[in-house]
Amino acid sequence: MKVLVATEKPFAKVAVDGIREVVEKNGYELALLEKYTDVNDLYKAVADADALIVRSDKVTKEVIDHAKNLKIVVRAGAGYDNLDLEACTARGIVAMNTPGQNSNAVAELVMGMLVYCVRNFYNGKSGSELMGKKLGLLAFGNVGRNVARIAKGFGMEVYAFDQFLTAKQIEDGGVHAVDNRDALFEQCDIVSLHIPATPETKQSIGYDVVGKMRKGGILVNTARKEVIDEAGLLKLMNERADIKYISDVMPDADAEFKKLEGRYFATPKKMGAQTEEANINAGIAAANQIADFFKNGNKKFQVNK
Repeated sequence: MKVLVATEKPFAKVAVDGIREVVEKNGYELALLEKYTDVNDLYKAVADADALIVRSDKVTKEVIDHAKNLKIVVRAGAGYDNLDLEACTARGIVAMNTPGQNSNAVAELVMGMLVYCVRNFYNGKSGSELMGKKLGLLAFGNVGRNVARIAKGFGMEVYAFDQFLTAKQIEDGGVHAVDNRDALFEQCDIVSLHIPATPETKQSIGYDVVGKMRKGGILVNTARKEVIDEAGLLKLMNERADIKYISDVMPDADAEFKKLEGRYFATPKKMGAQTEEANINAGIAAANQIADFFKNGNKKFQVNK
């Protein structure tokens, strides 16, 4: 049984060592493809792989077509829009993610970017504080719960809306529940996005909904750039000089947003999960899930049906 780790952006060495330990302890062979620049290298490497671990690498139908032995692919991380789920399902391949492994890393980045933002991007001018501000979380999963935990340490009031959770489930998590998405934007000074990119959410955050925010509103995106209606958000920010946007996902219209001096910041590369701890946790979790799948048929984290 061969497990291939294919990472254009490699895992840390300690993560690879941990993956190797899990794989070899279970009697499997580990193969590594790191820092590849040609997709043909991936096609060749995956040809005889029974299992595949990736990070942000795209597992397309073409990759699946070259992987004749593949039975499982695991995205080491929470988001899995880089996996062609339809192609996996058509071939009977189980696709999984590793939810929760990088949640604290993303949450800490949210708060770090927020401090940077409310202090006017450290331009030397007087800023404001987070204490007492109302923070809204759009989705209350693993990342949202970690953001809430840290934000409460800053003395913030935390609110959340999640279409898949009841108000009681949200309030049991220690935050205030609101009735709907629009109410979250209306009630909060800051809204942080933690929704996946799905047909329902793509380009769902734009002119109308962000326009509901109170004066001085801040939108934070550590989710996916596809959830933002960039044209709509730009239009709003050009009309309202009080709105700020900070993102861990550089938008396609980065050059246009940069014209809004003092009101926009984006990391040049997605940094949410870029900590040594998250790197290790997600990689080893992926290896353990593969071993559990082969030995026990466990499909707990399957994302395709």
